[in-house]
Amino acid sequence: MKLSNIVYAFSYAAALTLFVSCNNDDDIVTMMEEEMEIAEMDFSGTYAQADHMGRPGINTVLNGDDASKDLHNITIPSEMAANFQAGFEARLEGLHDAYAVALGFTAADVDYENNILGLDAATLTGYLAADVLEVAPNNVTTYFLPGEDADMDGNVLNDPAVIGLTGRTIQDDVIDVSLILLFGGAEGIRFSGQDTDGDGMADLPRLTSDGVSITANPTTTFPYLGNPE
Repeated sequence: MKLSNIVYAFSYAAALTLFVSCNNDDDIVTMMEEEMEIAEMDFSGTYAQADHMGRPGINTVLNGDDASKDLHNITIPSEMAANFQAGFEARLEGLHDAYAVALGFTAADVDYENNILGLDAATLTGYLAADVLEVAPNNVTTYFLPGEDADMDGNVLNDPAVIGLTGRTIQDDVIDVSLILLFGGAEGIRFSGQDTDGDGMADLPRLTSDGVSITANPTTTFPYLGNPE
């Protein structure tokens, strides 16, 4: 009886091993077939650049017509600044002038003011026209980092530790950052509804935020975004 049990158990184990081995062989064959299908895929044809998204919203705001937006999307980065910087700067100045007129000020009263990074209009729009994200090996990666005592809601953004344009992280609110750099002036709070120097500009419309915060919690694993709050 015991010998029968041992023989039965051995036969069962051998059959199970054979079954597993066959399954493993099948898996290998399936993988090989899939790899062959991938290798045989036809990638011939003509492909065209359709869009750039290094800096979301910039092309939309600073190119004034659909044809220019489309052209910007298909221009290679090395040619973007030369082709679009002047138009971006004119558009930026024009937006400031439009707000001045709408509010009853002169254009000079609401002209572009060098921003919190110390960039004048020409330099800023030169950076933004080239829709690429820079890399700073010796600095933190950030779309914009105002410093320890500042926040992204227009409060005390004149910290000397401010840096920006060194890349982009999931935590960066890129639309608010862009608006601060375009309209926030030297302290980052111009066009934020705050009157910092008694010049009567507190009534300017708030242009330094779209009012939408990041709604997903970043994680440390792919795809790095948690469930929306």
